[in-house]
Amino acid sequence: MTEVAQGQTAGIGEPRRDGRTGRHLPGEGSMWFFVIGDLVIFGAYFVAYMFYRGQHPDLFLQSQARLNQDIGAVNTVMLLTSSLFVALGTSAARSGKVADAVRLFVIALGFGAAFPLLKLFEYVPEVTAGLTPGTNAFFMFYYVMTGLHLCHVLLGLVVLGFVVRELRISPNPRISFVETGATYWHMVDVLWLILFALFYLMR
Repeated sequence: MTEVAQGQTAGIGEPRRDGRTGRHLPGEGSMWFFVIGDLVIFGAYFVAYMFYRGQHPDLFLQSQARLNQDIGAVNTVMLLTSSLFVALGTSAARSGKVADAVRLFVIALGFGAAFPLLKLFEYVPEVTAGLTPGTNAFFMFYYVMTGLHLCHVLLGLVVLGFVVRELRISPNPRISFVETGATYWHMVDVLWLILFALFYLMR
C-alpha cells in the first residue's frame, strides 16, 4: 500500500518519509469547500455589520463600550495559543511523532475549551444587565455573530477530540484526517480574530 493510500501525506513543501518532496493542500478537499462557504457566510455578516455601523456610528460606539474587552482579549489569547499547539501537533504527526502529537493536541483542546467557559462568563452579566439581541442593532449583530462562532468552537472541540482519538487508537494515523481537523480549527481562530477586531477594537 502506498503512502498516499495510507493517508500519510506530507505537508506543503515538507519532505515525505520516502525522501521525496511534495506539495498538496492540507486536509480533505471537502473541508476546504466547507471553510470557503463558511467564510463567505460570515463575510456577508461582516459587510452588513459595517454598513449598519456606518449608519449609526455613535450607537455602535456606545454599545461597544459596554462589552468586556478584557475577557475578549483573554479569549483571543486562548484561541491563538490553541491554534499554535494544533500546528505543532500537526507537524509532529507528519513527522511520525504520534505521542508528541497526542500531547500537543490535548493541550490545544485544553486552551480551546477555555473559550466557551470565558464566553459564558461574558454573556451572563451582559444578559442580566439587559443587553440582549433586542437592545439595538449592535447587540443583535454581536449575539448572532459571536453565537454562531461559539457553535463553531464547540464543534471544533469535538473535531479535535476525534483527532486525538485517531492518533491514540490507530496504528497508522491518517495524516489527512489530522490536517482536516487542524484546518477547521484554524478557520475558527481566523473568524474570531475578525470578530474581536470588529466588536472590541474598532473605533
